[in-house]
Amino acid sequence: MCSGNILYGRANKTKSINCDTQPKKIFFCLASFLYRKLSINLNEKKLKDFVINTSPLDWLLFFVTIHLMMMRCYEIDSIFHSNHIHQSHPIPSSINSHEETSLTSSSSSSSSLSCNKSPSSPLLSSTFSSSTSSSWNISKQISLIFLSSTTILTRAKQYLSSLRPGTFFTSLIPVLMGTVLASKTSGGQFSWIILLATLLTVLSVHAAGNLVNTYCDFVRGIDSKRQSDDRTLVDSILTPEEVVNLGVLFYFIGCIGFLVVAIQSPARMELLAFIYFGGLSSSFLYTGGIGLKYIALGDIIIMITFGPVSVLYSFIAQTGTIRLVTLLYAIPLALNTEAILHSNNTRDINVDRRAGCVTIAILIGYRLSHVLFALLLFIPYILFVVGSLNYSLWLLLPLITLPKAFKLERQFRYRQLESIPRQMARLNFYFGMFYLFACFMSPAHKLPGLLPR
Repeated sequence: MCSGNILYGRANKTKSINCDTQPKKIFFCLASFLYRKLSINLNEKKLKDFVINTSPLDWLLFFVTIHLMMMRCYEIDSIFHSNHIHQSHPIPSSINSHEETSLTSSSSSSSSLSCNKSPSSPLLSSTFSSSTSSSWNISKQISLIFLSSTTILTRAKQYLSSLRPGTFFTSLIPVLMGTVLASKTSGGQFSWIILLATLLTVLSVHAAGNLVNTYCDFVRGIDSKRQSDDRTLVDSILTPEEVVNLGVLFYFIGCIGFLVVAIQSPARMELLAFIYFGGLSSSFLYTGGIGLKYIALGDIIIMITFGPVSVLYSFIAQTGTIRLVTLLYAIPLALNTEAILHSNNTRDINVDRRAGCVTIAILIGYRLSHVLFALLLFIPYILFVVGSLNYSLWLLLPLITLPKAFKLERQFRYRQLESIPRQMARLNFYFGMFYLFACFMSPAHKLPGLLPR
């Protein structure tokens, strides 16, 4: 392709496109885009990590940008090529004498190539100019819409990560457990509407509690850039005001879910309100209000909320009656959830002590913290063995996770605490799902306390 400028006419005006500089400008825009969107220090990470850690959304945006650049370069080449063809193959005079006269009269003012070629047709150039400009404008509009949508998706991803959805199963499984127990006492019948509304209520309160914990730990100086699992505020992903507003929003969503449960459930509204506002919503007090976490009472409120209260609330919402025996079924879930929190507090003993926070791990020291962790970890398995011997053999199913529990206890004993909370969370999920499936498969008369044997 000949280097230089392509000049083409439009309404007696000329516009210049440089065949060399325009693709270069697009290329440098692309390079700038890649630097901003895919900025990973390749000196510290391998190329494989670079490819794996780049999100699919960023790769999609990258390929769309490549497409737009190639399309723009193709349009520039089409303009040049069309002008060149027109010079080599003039329009025959037999087509239309009026068109021939018009083309001949305008040929003196037509644009020309800077390569000393013969002049091209302004009518044909104007046609290509118009189509090129319109297609490029459409492409720019599409790219702007795409970039706006990716910005929205990125922001939504940041909001979602601030909720810490990886912890939601600690409240999801107790709700499902209460529903399974309710179905056992009512011949397998339960309401999907009540179940979904209960899940909405409990998960919203859980999300709001996580946000309150994020905000309070940041304000009190417990979370810092140097050491924090929650990076929402320490890395300025969200502002403190955004976290507070999001927490208020989820408490409001929880209230809407509670109203749906109160309308659909056969239980009295006063009873549901007492459990919701006096039990579930008290998770706010873990770090908000008086801050039970900072006076060594946070473990108790978490163990009660994400265990007995959630199971009882779900059971009452389905049946309208109170069965205190359902609290026994919540004990293994509560102990295993508390093991997650206790391992996290033991790992962060030094950080919490410097921030003035008092936890059970700080009060009893590392040696007794290890003993407490072992009790929280293995007592549920002992209960399952006893229950299987006296009731249903299905209760042995959660023992599938026992080897992993021994491995975590050994790591705790040797003070390899960095990854234990994350591994405990994974164990809690499988432990809870096997326990839930065991109760679901067991006949109602073989589950303790639900029906007469």
